[in-house]
Amino acid sequence: MMKKKVPDLTDKHVGARVRMRRMMLKMSQEKLGDALGLTFQQVQKYERGAKRIGAGRLFEIAWVQDVPVTF
Repeated sequence: MMKKKVPDLTDKHVGARVRMRRMMLKMSQEKLGDALGLTFQQVQKYERGAKRIGAGRLFEIAWVQDVPVTF
């Protein structure tokens, strides 16, 4: 039997910060996805922590959201 994959706490935290900043900017998941060349479903997965955000993608997200990567 397959176990459901549980998101890593770090991935959840990073995703929550991406979501928080997106909400601060009053930006939709679709608009963020368009800016990154992603679908809104992929943005949802990042924000939930279901999909890990790589360093390059994190840099792109930070640039689009106008914050340093360390945010």
